[in-house]
Amino acid sequence: MPVSELAARLGLTSVLALWFALVWRARPALRQPRLRGLWVTVLAATTAITLFQPGIVAGLTSAGTDVHTVSLVRNLIGVLSAGLVLLFVIDPRRTPLLRRSVAAAMAAALVSLLVLDLLRADRSPEGMAAVQRPASAAAAYWLILVVAHIVGDAVALVVCWRYSRRTAERDLVWSLRLFAAGSVLALVFWCGYLCHLYGLAPGLLPYLSLIMGAHGFLRAASLLVPTATAVARSATALRTTWRLWPLWRDLVTAVPHVALASPRRTRLQEVLWPRCPPALQAHRQTIETYDALLTLQQYVQPDAYEKAHRHARRAGVRDDCLASAALAGAVGQARRAVLGGVPPSDPRPLPGVVHGSHETLLGIARMWPAMTDALPCRDRTSPAQQS
Repeated sequence: MPVSELAARLGLTSVLALWFALVWRARPALRQPRLRGLWVTVLAATTAITLFQPGIVAGLTSAGTDVHTVSLVRNLIGVLSAGLVLLFVIDPRRTPLLRRSVAAAMAAALVSLLVLDLLRADRSPEGMAAVQRPASAAAAYWLILVVAHIVGDAVALVVCWRYSRRTAERDLVWSLRLFAAGSVLALVFWCGYLCHLYGLAPGLLPYLSLIMGAHGFLRAASLLVPTATAVARSATALRTTWRLWPLWRDLVTAVPHVALASPRRTRLQEVLWPRCPPALQAHRQTIETYDALLTLQQYVQPDAYEKAHRHARRAGVRDDCLASAALAGAVGQARRAVLGGVPPSDPRPLPGVVHGSHETLLGIARMWPAMTDALPCRDRTSPAQQS
């Protein structure tokens, strides 16, 4: 595949990713002042990147818009996005004068581009070669356009990376670092673009388009970090629910008073149609499983843990799973004692259950199918149970 075709496809894909990220994050971003600036900055950059794609420009020209107008709008929005980047990374509480200076410089650059465009009688030649070139052929126009971007991206790179090392909020750290990485690619693009405009590297434009496409993906990713974190947390919670479900179902069936709701028929239903958000459901099932384990300690037989441990070792269970297997065997026996009507006795704490961790419960759940019936259970008439 030719580089130019690959660049066009990558560019269109990155544009779609950017617009998806903007639409998806619009509502939460616009409600939070600290995220609003990032969202507006990416919006301006996305508009400029969209108008840089030859396929988009071809569609606009076929609708009656000339290439020069598209290029001029792209250049103006690009400079606006560079200024917004600077305003986004500058702390308004500490440097109000600097923010006003940046706003004034951005306005001056926009006015200068308009004036230079109006003063130049010659236009860039029409056609695909001119689609990705500036609206004016004036050297001053090129310098204002490129320098504005280089300054904005250089400052964004330094400030975003510095602040990402200071904050402890994970989502903000990754958003800033991805934004900084996008700024690195933007710097490479604009330096190469300036060389291309001055004829120093005439065949560089397709490769620069690839860089701009990758830059678009990083900008989109910087917006979608909170969404990715939420999806990862939900996936972890659903995985916990899935792995814990057989143990949780069997224990709350034996000790129903610990459960807020009875189990559904299958764990697929529990995962696909949860009664509450995934994280809350996983937390609830974890707590209910732990409470059931504490209740079942009143039904644990003497030496049950040791017997289950020996049984698991004879069955070839790995050494790192022996403790979980022994707990599963002892708890399985206690569960069948409850279901068999055996009266409770003094609690016999099981190792690791009193202060059981999330990993302990998942370890028991992993060994539950193999160990739940490993130990025999005395019935309610057994003399050992009546003592």
